[in-house]
Amino acid sequence: MSYIWRFEKTDGSPVSNAELPSERFPTQADAESWIGEAWRDLLGQGVDQVRLLEGDREVYGPMSLHPAE
Repeated sequence: MSYIWRFEKTDGSPVSNAELPSERFPTQADAESWIGEAWRDLLGQGVDQVRLLEGDREVYGPMSLHPAE
């Protein structure tokens, strides 16, 4: 099973952007490492929050990409 990030707006609706990556990760650690590097770029592309999925199972989320105030 592989891990993927689902990109969403604040209301939970999916972000439709052809430029968003559609990478699959072999481990949860790989997915989390990637989001730690990519979150600023995703935020700039209109992504407000993400959910981590393993196949059809939601591992966790939503996780906001906005910095804490």
